[in-house]
Amino acid sequence: MMWAEVRKLFPNQFVQMKILQSHIEDNYEVIDDVAVIRSISDPKEATRELVKSKGDTLVYHTSKEEIRIRIRFSPGFRGII
Repeated sequence: MMWAEVRKLFPNQFVQMKILQSHIEDNYEVIDDVAVIRSISDPKEATRELVKSKGDTLVYHTSKEEIRIRIRFSPGFRGII
């Protein structure tokens, strides 16, 4: 389901969703297609679910026009055993 459709079905709500398709644009992952798992009315519950999210599961608010996630590269230690 496209994000615009999700925004119409769940106006001004948090939604938990699975990312189905995305693309990279200037150090951001832009989400194109999602599968909605459920809507979440309580902001505290939405925060808890976001913290527990792994992989391609995400919690986002439908007030946002698009889903853009900044890609952060963490420096690692190279050559250390």
